[in-house]
Amino acid sequence: MKEQKNIPPKLADRFLSWFCKGELLEEVQGDLYEYYEELIERSKWKRNFLYWFHVFNFLRPFAIKKSRSNNTNFTIMFRHTLLISFRSFIRYKSSFLINLVGLSTGLTSALLIYLWVYDELNVDKFHEKNDRLYQVMEHIQFNEDILTLKETSGPMAEAMIEKLPEVENTVAVAPAHWPGFDNFTLSVEEKSIKATGQYVGKDFFKVFSYGLIYGNKDQVLVDKNAIVISEELAMKLFDTIDGIIGKTVVFQHEEQYFISGVFKQVPANSSVQFDFVLSFERYKDIKPWVADWSSLGPLVYAVLKEGTDITAFNDKFVEFIRDMDKESTRKPFLKAYSKGYLFGNYENGVLVGGRIEYVRLFSIIAFFIVLIACINFMNLSTARASRRSKEIGIKKVVGSRRMELIFQHMGESVLMAFLSLLIAVVFVIITLPYFNQIIGKELTLVFNYNLIFSVFAITLFTGIAAGSYPAFYLSGIRPINTLKGTLSPSMKGRVWARKGLVIFQFVLSIILIVGVGVVYKQIEFIQNKHMGYDRDNIIYFNVEGRVKETMETFLSEVKKIPGVHNASSTAHRMIGKNWTVGIGWEGKNPEDNTRFEVAVVNYDFIETLGIEIKEGRSFSRDFATETTKAIFNEAAIEAMGLSDPIGKKIDFMGKKEIIGVVKNFHFESFHEKLKPFFFIIEPGSENKVMVKLEAGREMEALAGLENFYETYNPGFIFDYEFLDEDFQRQHESELRVGALSRYFAGIAILISCLGLFGLVAFTAERRTKEIGIRKILGSSIWSIVYLLSGNFTKMVLTAIIIALPISYFFAKSWLDDFAYRINLAWWFFVGAGVIALLIALFTVTLQTIKAANVNPVQCLRDE
Repeated sequence: MKEQKNIPPKLADRFLSWFCKGELLEEVQGDLYEYYEELIERSKWKRNFLYWFHVFNFLRPFAIKKSRSNNTNFTIMFRHTLLISFRSFIRYKSSFLINLVGLSTGLTSALLIYLWVYDELNVDKFHEKNDRLYQVMEHIQFNEDILTLKETSGPMAEAMIEKLPEVENTVAVAPAHWPGFDNFTLSVEEKSIKATGQYVGKDFFKVFSYGLIYGNKDQVLVDKNAIVISEELAMKLFDTIDGIIGKTVVFQHEEQYFISGVFKQVPANSSVQFDFVLSFERYKDIKPWVADWSSLGPLVYAVLKEGTDITAFNDKFVEFIRDMDKESTRKPFLKAYSKGYLFGNYENGVLVGGRIEYVRLFSIIAFFIVLIACINFMNLSTARASRRSKEIGIKKVVGSRRMELIFQHMGESVLMAFLSLLIAVVFVIITLPYFNQIIGKELTLVFNYNLIFSVFAITLFTGIAAGSYPAFYLSGIRPINTLKGTLSPSMKGRVWARKGLVIFQFVLSIILIVGVGVVYKQIEFIQNKHMGYDRDNIIYFNVEGRVKETMETFLSEVKKIPGVHNASSTAHRMIGKNWTVGIGWEGKNPEDNTRFEVAVVNYDFIETLGIEIKEGRSFSRDFATETTKAIFNEAAIEAMGLSDPIGKKIDFMGKKEIIGVVKNFHFESFHEKLKPFFFIIEPGSENKVMVKLEAGREMEALAGLENFYETYNPGFIFDYEFLDEDFQRQHESELRVGALSRYFAGIAILISCLGLFGLVAFTAERRTKEIGIRKILGSSIWSIVYLLSGNFTKMVLTAIIIALPISYFFAKSWLDDFAYRINLAWWFFVGAGVIALLIALFTVTLQTIKAANVNPVQCLRDE
């Protein structure tokens, strides 16, 4: 048997002398340090060295502080904490890896969500006058409902600047998203480019901070024939941005404009993206109706003078519109422009949210994911407490104060958090391109002041949150109990707390699983529900050039192209809004302000989209007077209260006869109820061509269309979109929420199971001898598995019972925002619970089988 070394008598005497007197002699410090280093270098520590090692290890920083400054004490304590943390990580490898994976995964999710949330919160806030920049909006009464619109009257901008002294500047805009404004063709010599533009007032660049590279913001839009283009468009047209002021650009191969300015590329965090702007005065010449107070259409923005009370101004604004339009029942108000992107949903005149709801949702998800990772750390740290209890007891015996112990354990946690941060940053860099594909943005990881501060704050919070409970818990252990090896009643209470945290983890995970299931089924419902028309394999493109003048000939030739099933033209994309209240019928209540959606279409439009005729007939070239006819949907007939509508007359742009009724169809998102809708024919007013392609021959048809279009309409680019993709964009937020929810729910489950795995492994390790004895006495592997997994199964079942009613409440609240939605079936919730239980059982069983298969002899052998 090898000889065991004891502590040198001289050194032990000096230590005891110091311990009794409460001070440490200077000459002893060197001896302690040397012996401390000797113990570190030993490959295996002898049992009788263990307690002395802890004494010297933790004695040094706290004893030497009596003879050194506070700064030095802190430095020593910090170095000491790093050293002890490193040794703890090495000693408890499994716990360290579980915590590292959990925290780094949680921080990766939090950082990705932070980048998205930060981008969302900063949309439209880059304008220099952001704090004084407002958009004119209006509340309009329709029967029992109040409709809130962004559109207002064209003359509003000029009248505000003239009549309201609080207004510093205004601008009217015919926005890029208007029907027919999707893409224009700009040409320079033989080069033609598709670009998005809008008509804006002359003070556009004084109101908005779209920086001009060339041109004077006071002058660039004074001339009606001026055009201001982006630097990117300039590069496409001229291959340079220098020396192009005054050069000519041909618009739609019809009109010539001279370049009066070049602006910087519109920032990615602008809610409006455009490539060029033209004068709003020019638009008035094209569309005279925008100068009428009774019309609605343009957007108007205003900059108020500093110090203006917005509430008082809005009260005054209502009276202002009545002075301009005596019969108006409209109630205009100003809304901060930068809030429009996030706070855009109104119900009956009351703001009820908007995209901010998704910002809040994913912020909460990020918090919960990090919280779940922190809970893992807390659970594994407190579960490991018995291993470190003697260490804590020795420290307290030799004089360590509680705050010093808290600092040490909190330091371990914060160090773990920052190690996780390093891994998380690498993960973010790797996953960011895929994340951008899901969210439809171009986020970048740029380490500016805001990002560094926010990431540091998130990580520090994570470290403190994860380490606070273990630090206060471990530092509160009584030395007498730890040295005796007994478990105090308070420590037993911590076991229940640990179970509670596990239950809480799985409650959150189950809620996320239910959420993913409900969102997935609702999106599936939206995608598969019949719209009332066939949107598959239908493309549309703008009416331009020669097509505008020879529509019937063009459509006739298009129908001959192989793979084309049918074609027509329209001024309505079957999404969006083009409503009117200016319709009359026999027996109409004068107070009735029902809104009707109106679509100007061509012959064969109803057939091209496969809209079903309920009664009457469709438009036909066999009749010479179809411009005096109209076709309504069922909702419109019901709103008008007509029992036998065919042949009845309505008043809309003259007298029109109802010749047909079509079955209801969806032209808005599923958030909206079906609205009254009618079709009319107005030759020359169509701005889009819709083409139905034969299934299986789409590529052939598209190639033929492109060749024919470029030959028939030279100089114009064949630029098309699919109608079903256009429809999907109405539910873009839901689609992205569904995709993100799946990933983050999976991450939450992964982190929860990691923690459960660690606790099971620790439990199995603590009960090693019990397992050995049970196996010797004849217990089977599966009986031991059942024994070890029973408590964890009960915790997960408890979590299921708690989570299901909570998840039902949240799922129902989300679905209530849809006018057409799925029914919440019981199996959504039971299925989520079963999934969580199976995942947890798999995790627990995997580890317990490993423990149960250990050789009984090895289990009973002393360490």
